[in-house]
Amino acid sequence: MAVAAVVLYLVFAALGFGWRSWRQWRTTGSAGFRGISRGSGSLEWIAGTGFVAAIVTGVTAPLLQLAGVLAPLDVLNASWIQTAGVVLAVTGSGATVYAQNDMGESWRIGVDPSETTTLVHQGVFAVVRNPIFTAMLIFALGIVFMTPNPLAVAGFALLVAAIEVQVRVVEEPYLRAVHGQHYREYTATVGRFLPRVGLS
Repeated sequence: MAVAAVVLYLVFAALGFGWRSWRQWRTTGSAGFRGISRGSGSLEWIAGTGFVAAIVTGVTAPLLQLAGVLAPLDVLNASWIQTAGVVLAVTGSGATVYAQNDMGESWRIGVDPSETTTLVHQGVFAVVRNPIFTAMLIFALGIVFMTPNPLAVAGFALLVAAIEVQVRVVEEPYLRAVHGQHYREYTATVGRFLPRVGLS
């Protein structure tokens, strides 16, 4: 399953980052990359670098398992768990692209505090506020199930932490500042990562 995990990771990267950035550039003239919004050591920087580290860890884990350096954890090393992992990874990858498309021209990687984009609250964004991150976590969990070694588990935990900090410390304050009461009404009815969970 390690080979399949690496292939799925490459497909996910090509679709979720490469193709989506290319499409954004074709539509708006910008690839959508905004980078890390604050300097070294800030919570914004920690979230951004943590996210990159989690992605690198996530793809390194199956490579090391393939090379025989890491062994799967016995408790998760079952064929039905690995099959469930394939289903989760494929579903998460497709859901990521779907949610990115629903975001339209407002799609960005990172936040530019001087920039104002439309608040997207239709489509899948009417169900959860951060469907792209939710889908990415589903994908990453699938990879963990496919190659359930300690590094994969650690990479997933790092991704969860990085996304939590990114959403709570970077994106939500920015959206509150830009969209005011409209955003507050949105957060009062739509869950952060899951329907009706994390209302504020």
